[in-house]
Amino acid sequence: MIPDFLKDIIATLPNSPGVYKYFDVEKNLIYVGKAKSLKKRVSSYFSKLHHLDQKTRRLVSQIQHIEFTMVNQEFEAYLLENNLIKQHQPKYNILLKDDKTYPYVYVSNERFPRVISTRKVDRSLGTFYGPFTSVKAMNNVLELIRKLFTIRTCNYSLTEKNIEDNKFKVCLEYHLGNCKAPCVGGIGEEDYLKNITQIHHILKGKLSLARTNFKDEMNAHAAKLDFEKAQWYKAKLDSLERFHSTSQVVNPNISDLEVFTILSNEKAAAINYFQLMDGVVMVTKNIDVKKKLEETDDELLALAIIEIKNQMQSVSKEILCNIDIADFPKEIGEIIVPQRGDKKHLVDLSIKNCFYQLHKPKEENRQESRSNRILQTMKTDLQLKELPYHIECFDNSNLQGTNPVAAMVCFKDAKPAKKDYRHFHIKTVEGPNDFDSMHEIVTRRYSRLLDEGIALPQLIIIDGGKGQLSAACRALQELNIYGQVAIIGIAKRLEEIYFPGDTAPLFISKKSESLTLIQQIRDETHRFAITFHRSIRSKKALVSELEQIKGIGGSTFELLMKEFKSLELLKTVPVEELTKFVGKHKAQLVRGYFEGGGIKKTF
Repeated sequence: MIPDFLKDIIATLPNSPGVYKYFDVEKNLIYVGKAKSLKKRVSSYFSKLHHLDQKTRRLVSQIQHIEFTMVNQEFEAYLLENNLIKQHQPKYNILLKDDKTYPYVYVSNERFPRVISTRKVDRSLGTFYGPFTSVKAMNNVLELIRKLFTIRTCNYSLTEKNIEDNKFKVCLEYHLGNCKAPCVGGIGEEDYLKNITQIHHILKGKLSLARTNFKDEMNAHAAKLDFEKAQWYKAKLDSLERFHSTSQVVNPNISDLEVFTILSNEKAAAINYFQLMDGVVMVTKNIDVKKKLEETDDELLALAIIEIKNQMQSVSKEILCNIDIADFPKEIGEIIVPQRGDKKHLVDLSIKNCFYQLHKPKEENRQESRSNRILQTMKTDLQLKELPYHIECFDNSNLQGTNPVAAMVCFKDAKPAKKDYRHFHIKTVEGPNDFDSMHEIVTRRYSRLLDEGIALPQLIIIDGGKGQLSAACRALQELNIYGQVAIIGIAKRLEEIYFPGDTAPLFISKKSESLTLIQQIRDETHRFAITFHRSIRSKKALVSELEQIKGIGGSTFELLMKEFKSLELLKTVPVEELTKFVGKHKAQLVRGYFEGGGIKKTF
């Protein structure tokens, strides 16, 4: 089932190959994917939820906005997806593909550099490239490099003195022809570094230097009738060309350039941006512009070019556009409006993205209309006097009366207002008494709002049945605001809605958007309360255990509390880590206590 607020976006998706991007409620990019058909692929996330694994269902539940970029063929979408993931590292691409960090390739800064894959980035070790979203793709690059260049794979310290002292012997890689044995002086440092220079260019996506070098070597050896060596370089050149043919998105003869296009109507404009490097699209960007003074397309595009080039720190001088820009500064770049050929096809593809960007429903309108529709439905279902723009919900949490706490969450315009969430420690109630606890927190919340002159909500939701609702109503009566604010209770068993004074509950249709919102608010309140309760229990458990460790004084006690926060975490910390915070002696006291079975309390 596609959520209503995403239906308008999905309806605009084309049946073309491309890349789609998912964003959460805070506009963070959380997933990038590729598709043969954007419409079919994105729709499948919502129509086949029962086939998805837990992580994917969690991803789908957080999608609040979708963007996409069309390409001409499926393999272009694959490459563009990888480039976007490398740039943004969205949350769910990492979680769904690999629990570890993405791999990198780095060229070490040793005397005879090595080319190594790693998942740990330490810039002091060398120059890093990546991250690679696919281990297979990274291995393909490494395999290409090892086919083209004879570089070492050993970890010997190849200092000049060590080589002169003959500390090393050649290994199997030398006999296989994969290494020229710098360890025994088989290749000089200057010649070795020429290969490393070409490797740097390949890892940056620039293959022209290596291609030119292999062609020159092949032709030079052929001219000397050394056909065996010429064939050896030709094989390397063929390997490079095969790799590039599987990586290119556009004509490889199209070198570094940028594409900017614009389409507009009376009120707005859409601008699309491509950055190309050696025939590969490296960056894409869509920009929405709201017109204020009836600006012309060339004015808007000129501003966008300057702004985006500055953001991207681009030095490319060739700029392809769909319109000409009069008096554009030559220092920034030369505007070209291609009329035919591959560059014209690039501009047409960019215009295609502009068209969909301009004609899609605007997110602000979708969100506003969705919120109003849900709140109107809620007003009707609950027979409210006004739209509940501001809703607050309360819930208690305790474990057999221990560590009683409560929580209040706030929704405004049908969306969470997390800055207005509140935690409560129960102060006046002894034991597990949910009714008196509810009375206390409702009293405290609204007496404070009244004292500070802050507006009351239009609707209060109590997580519980008649008893909790009655306790909350009693608190409102004591504050003389009962009747000024609508209040309801929601019971978990059958999701029935209780009103003050009514003996029979109200059952809202399970398909109603207002019930869905009430459940969302109730579940968020419960989550917020439970999380707070667990935190309090964990801290008290930690306090209880630390008090029993002889030799741990007040300052050390506070430091451990601040740093580790929970007993379970502290139990797993090795003595080396503890030493960084409390010194070796006290770290051994703490570690020895836990390893000696000193934990006597469970919570």
